Amino acid sequence: MTKFRKTGLSLFFLIAITLIIFTGCGKPPIKQAVLRGDSLYRLRPAAYPIFSDTMSLSGLSESIEKSLSYFHKLPGDRSFRYGQDSYDADHIIKSLEAFHSFIAQNPSSKELDHFISQNYIVYQSVGGDEAGEVMFTGYYEPLINGSPERTPEYSVPVFARPDDLVIIDLSKFSDHYKGRKITGRYTGETVEPYYTREEIEKTDMLNGQAAVLAWIKDPVDLFFLQVQGSGKIFMNNGETVNVHYHTANGQPYRSIGKLLIDEQAIPQSEMSMQRIRQFLNENPESAERIMNYNPSYVFFKIEEEGPIGSIGVKLTPMRSIALDRKIFPKGGLAFIKSNIPLVDGDEDIKQWYDFSGFVLNQDTGGAIRGPGRCDMFWGNGSYAEIAAGHIQHMGALYFLVLKPDAVAKK
Repeated sequence: MTKFRKTGLSLFFLIAITLIIFTGCGKPPIKQAVLRGDSLYRLRPAAYPIFSDTMSLSGLSESIEKSLSYFHKLPGDRSFRYGQDSYDADHIIKSLEAFHSFIAQNPSSKELDHFISQNYIVYQSVGGDEAGEVMFTGYYEPLINGSPERTPEYSVPVFARPDDLVIIDLSKFSDHYKGRKITGRYTGETVEPYYTREEIEKTDMLNGQAAVLAWIKDPVDLFFLQVQGSGKIFMNNGETVNVHYHTANGQPYRSIGKLLIDEQAIPQSEMSMQRIRQFLNENPESAERIMNYNPSYVFFKIEEEGPIGSIGVKLTPMRSIALDRKIFPKGGLAFIKSNIPLVDGDEDIKQWYDFSGFVLNQDTGGAIRGPGRCDMFWGNGSYAEIAAGHIQHMGALYFLVLKPDAVAKK
């Protein structure tokens, strides 16, 4: 899940990673590469992985079309960096269109692998450890019951962005602060840090400052809605509302999962999103204190559909991923190798099995940082929730770009 994802955004992946740690020549040193922004290195053709899609390409065309809609809105000369190389938006469009046209022919795995080896340059993430592996976590779209009006049953507000919340781009004041922003509260004369989660929950600070988009039953549901960054609220009047991350209060994120481990409330070996939720539900006297340990708080907006990724397109289950947008090319075609769960009729995970497939980089998250992190969007429903809540597996991440001479031949 994201530190509060700017999309359908999820921050369980931050909980997950915090919990677990708690042309191609050779691969560059990880620290040096990351400092230079070189999250990807170009593979020699002989080092290409075998490109096989476990899901038989289902849903892939739809996801490619979403990325194409993003690129078509950009200037054709907008540059995207792949390791030491750069490609403009027009080139990426041709890369996606060529791949899209080929998979429309329903090729065999052997044909697809050959097509890529002949026509595409492949880059691999330097990963987050010396082995070059990437940690895969997951996020999903929660489904919650709610009400447009406050009632004794529905008394937990889902807030829109407050009127007094401001985001200041510090780079406008000095080049020294390039890429730096702060979030605060405008008082009429100065800007102060915005209210913490505890201040928001225990006071009426937002009365008159923030609209309520919906009322739901459970503060734990709200907490995890903020963790995931978006969700569907089924109103008791028959309406369905898609709520989507708008902004956050600018306060630092603290992992309640790590807190629960440190307090020996949950063994690290048992840690998952589901286990955290279970503990909060079973220990209501401690739930408020534990959730308020994380001062960060998310505000939402309503979208016609959702969830929407950080590049402004609707996410496709198991075809959309979230990466660090500062070091990976937005909207790009990628290939991943990791694991996914097999769930039985009792919604228990029976085993994890190898997974490989093509995905699009369509999202990001405040907790997804560095070349060793990837968050998979799983959709909604019970399987999506189980998978997103438990996946904490290592794997590999690649990006694909059409060779320049292949573009020239088109």
